[in-house]
Amino acid sequence: MAVLKPFCGLRYTEKAGEIATLTCPPYDILSEEQRKAYLAENPYNVVRLELPRGEDPYAAAARDLQDWLSAGILRRDTQPGLYIYEEEFEAYGEKKRIKGVIGRVKLEPFESGVILPHEETLSKAKEDRFALMRTTYCNFSQIYSLYRDEDHRTRRRLDLLSRDTPRYEFSDGAVTHRLWIVNDPVAIGAICDDFAPRQLFIADGHHRYETALRFRNFCRDEGVISPEPDYCMMMLVDLEDPGLVVFPTHRLVYGVEGFDREKLLDFCRAHFRVEERKGLDAIRPALDDAYRAGEKAFACYTGGDAWALLTLSDPHAMEAALPGKSRASQNLDVSVLHKLVLEPFFGIDPQNMAAQRNLRYTRDFDEALESVRGGESQCAFFVNPTRVEEIRDVAAAGEKMPQKSTYFYPKLITGLVMNQMVFSK
Repeated sequence: MAVLKPFCGLRYTEKAGEIATLTCPPYDILSEEQRKAYLAENPYNVVRLELPRGEDPYAAAARDLQDWLSAGILRRDTQPGLYIYEEEFEAYGEKKRIKGVIGRVKLEPFESGVILPHEETLSKAKEDRFALMRTTYCNFSQIYSLYRDEDHRTRRRLDLLSRDTPRYEFSDGAVTHRLWIVNDPVAIGAICDDFAPRQLFIADGHHRYETALRFRNFCRDEGVISPEPDYCMMMLVDLEDPGLVVFPTHRLVYGVEGFDREKLLDFCRAHFRVEERKGLDAIRPALDDAYRAGEKAFACYTGGDAWALLTLSDPHAMEAALPGKSRASQNLDVSVLHKLVLEPFFGIDPQNMAAQRNLRYTRDFDEALESVRGGESQCAFFVNPTRVEEIRDVAAAGEKMPQKSTYFYPKLITGLVMNQMVFSK
């Protein structure tokens, strides 16, 4: 079902400088200060293309791309290939590695059931990515997707093909990045054939995927005669890879008139067991215990040294709150929080969430605490991470999670290889 193809990747040459100074994290997690710092270290950093600035930032990115091609800062590989990418990092006190393959994947509408999303998206982000794509005709960063492979055949192939010294290897301080290039036609053919019967589940990059679909349709309307816009660059990872890590994204409520902690906790008692506790150091261990026990639980913090553990006690509450939805969606921790607390008590419905009128997000535990202590937020809800199998099951059911339900760690770095679309009208 999924069509994977090799491509002639666009990569930096030695003329650009050290690869560690040319890459950056994904555009949507970068601050303006970080952007400036990357460019101060190396003016050719990919952030200039991926996150352009100026009166007409998208035109500026297109000019920079052409200038760098002309000057030999960037060059397309002469042979089509697949790119094996590995990240080595620490999470939850353990050293981990995650490895996948980067290639071009044929775009499919979600309704075809070949490539499945799991999260809702924001229109503003998609407009930004579309404007960049229609001026540069390039994917500067890859979409992160997962696949099922019960025998782990593809993972074994990738391990064999990445035994030698990688083309790139460097650390950004938190993650060690490695990239190998596979040009052997037999090896490429075997890997591509592996994906023919598979579905893909988007882990990160929903906005970019929907933008790629829109760009494909735009090119068809413009009379582009080329298969190039029918494909986008993806990183594909076995969803049972032991290195897969999903961090929780905590919820911060602000700007709600008449907020009252006691009324909130009384409201929650209808569906939750409410345990009021003291000592903020106990929040994470309590949530860990609930996670291991398979319980749906959250920590509610409104300031001071006290907090409340909310554990779902009504197993049928979500059937009424999300009628017609699959058990996979009904059982999600974030669905329970949104449908049984945020929406009915605070009035934070999907439209409110999309506009972020009363809800912010952070994966940083201490940042959430400080937001409440400093008065920026009225309360914080600390949540457990979504399990990878839950992501798969929701996507397979043709449904989507609330925004910011998952945070795959580490993020894929941008700039190791890019997908330049070359075609004519």
